[in-house]
Amino acid sequence: MNKSASTIEPRYTQEFDFEQVISNEIAQLWSTREEGFVRSFDKTRLFWIKISSANHDKAIVVVNGRIECTWKYQELFYDLFQQGYDIYSFDHRGQGLSDRLIDDVEMGYVQDFEDYVHDLNHLITHFHLESYKNCYLLGHSMGGNIATRYLQTYPQHPFCAIALSAPMLGVNLPWCLKLIALPYNQIMASLSSQPKFAPGQQPYYSKPFDNNLLTQSDVRYQWFRELYEKRPELKVGGASHRWVWQGLMAAKKCYLMARHIHTPLLILQAECDEVVSNHDQVKFFNKLVKYNQQSQLRTIENSRHEILFEKDEYRNQALDAIFSFFSHY
Repeated sequence: MNKSASTIEPRYTQEFDFEQVISNEIAQLWSTREEGFVRSFDKTRLFWIKISSANHDKAIVVVNGRIECTWKYQELFYDLFQQGYDIYSFDHRGQGLSDRLIDDVEMGYVQDFEDYVHDLNHLITHFHLESYKNCYLLGHSMGGNIATRYLQTYPQHPFCAIALSAPMLGVNLPWCLKLIALPYNQIMASLSSQPKFAPGQQPYYSKPFDNNLLTQSDVRYQWFRELYEKRPELKVGGASHRWVWQGLMAAKKCYLMARHIHTPLLILQAECDEVVSNHDQVKFFNKLVKYNQQSQLRTIENSRHEILFEKDEYRNQALDAIFSFFSHY
């Protein structure tokens, strides 16, 4: 006899028991991680983690977004692991436990956006993924941009398929600001002797849940903010002029070089995203699909930017889409 829908065990962590699972099963898995530091091409120290099982023959490399870190992704790592994947991830330069790049350690900064791309390549080499039957790449937001640029820069990569969650292929700005954001921030970065916050940016602060643009999941949002209060060394605030300039340039390169991506690629778009540009995601996809018939775009209706930290009804759809897509490759 088939179980009723109400008695079927969910495939993923759910909000109703999030606090119990994050403190027990997820914490237990997290405690088994391997971790360390590796020096990138320019000697910047990057923090990395690995969660593995001798029973797994496939792996996912997770590339997180701006202000994020491996510690924030414990729930996602757990859900990926339960589906039979070994997990590899790391903290970008300038955030998490990796080296901060300027004196103001909470300012989002990068000298050159391509540094992120070369870091990713360096870590993938360090991870020695050759022993796996299948490897996949999952990038969120800024990490989606970095993953895209990685594919375009290093075509001889080990990945069978790639999924991008709300990728930063453009920033959600009023049309009038879109015209001047890149040149303005480039000029301001060039004129400033020390890095300064871009307009509208500020040091880290814990934004109340009711005013956040990231997720509609209260329990996941509160856990993430409490984590950063418990471990203040993880905090990153607003972006500098240089980061904005470099990020917008990288988004342009993603579009201009779309034809260089031949690996199956899934874009998960958050319908109610107010952080990155859905218009630019569609524009990128429409160009990509001309050269890559295995690419897909899936819109998660009513979801905000952080699809993988959203309410169950949106997060479950996203995870189902990722696993279904990866299963074909």
